[in-house]
This record gives sequence, structure tokens and C-alpha cells, in this order.
Amino acid sequence: MPESSAAPGSTQNSTRSTDPGTAARTVLGEADIARALTRIAHEIVERNKGAADLLLLGIPTRGVQLAHRLAERLTQIEPSFSGEYGTLDVTMYRDDLRRQPTRAVGQTVLPGSLDGTIDDKVVVLVDDVLFSGRTIRAALDALNDLGRPRVVQLAALVDRGHRELPIRADYVGKNLPTSRSERVRVRLSDVDGGADSVVISGVTP
Repeated sequence: MPESSAAPGSTQNSTRSTDPGTAARTVLGEADIARALTRIAHEIVERNKGAADLLLLGIPTRGVQLAHRLAERLTQIEPSFSGEYGTLDVTMYRDDLRRQPTRAVGQTVLPGSLDGTIDDKVVVLVDDVLFSGRTIRAALDALNDLGRPRVVQLAALVDRGHRELPIRADYVGKNLPTSRSERVRVRLSDVDGGADSVVISGVTP
């Protein structure tokens, strides 16, 4: 589960729009998100010198859709890439279950070609917002139960800072300085409806 999820409601598709009524500011629009994902896909190929043994694992909810979009772009860049991606549920590995015991448990789904193992794969975890780092810590613990990847990398659409653990993203769509009182919401058309956007709420009008 991402560290900062989206809530229903419309936003303007402009990187500088402000709604004084809700004190919300759109910092990324649909075109910005598309460009960021294309850039991240190219960076993944460049860093790994291709896409051999590459496995994208999206962290629910929006990380899964972002992984899907990255897989499509990687297929265009590297025709040898299978286009497969998976889902990594981290619910039971989180350290806040005592405070939020009603969290719904999801599913971890690996591509069928992997036979249930991630051994010796280049695993790229995909999430929408990187915040404290605790979701990613849970994801690393979940990976340990699946196998031993050759290397683990992290792609985040937004890095908003305020890390509580020594975790850093390898690929970032947008570094977004925020205060802890603000909320970063990622909206994706295939999850939330409407246009893709990244919105900060709790901004002083």
C-alpha cells in the first residue's frame, strides 16, 4: 500500500494550478507524469545495460498501475523485454498494523514464467509516493520470503522527503519538497478515473 494515496475529486491538469477553496495545488499533470515514466524507463535500461532478467514489482495500489505503464515503455525501448510485471503486497510486513489492524490483505502475484521465484532477478520496486520509507522496508522484507534477487532497485513517481529510514530511490519522477502537514495525492486514470495528476493538499491558500 502506498504511503500517501489518492482521494476522489477532480483536479486541474496543470503543473501550476491552485484551488484556493480546497488549498490544493496540482504539481504534475497528465503529460508530466507520462514524460516522467518515459524517462524512468530509459534510466532503468541505461543503468542495467538492457532489460535482461528485469522484473517490475508494483506496490498496491497505484504502484501496480505505474509498473504496468513502465513495462509498456520498456517493451518499446527493449523489444527483448517480456513486458511482464508483478504485484508485491506488503500488508503483513508493515510495522503499523497494531495502529491500523483493519488493513485489507492483498495478493502478491509474480509472472507465471518465474515459477514463483525471483532468484537472480533484477527487481525494480515501483511505488507512487516515497515518504518515510517504511512501506519500502516492508517490501524488502516481503522480497526475502520470495527469494534472493541479484539486485533490488526502487522507482518512485514522487519523492516527497521526510525519510525515517535510510532508503533512497534509484529512479524518481519528481522530487517534491513538502511539509509533514501536507498530503501528496497521486491520481491515475485507470484507478481513480479522470486525468492523471499529482496534487498537494493542506497548502496554505
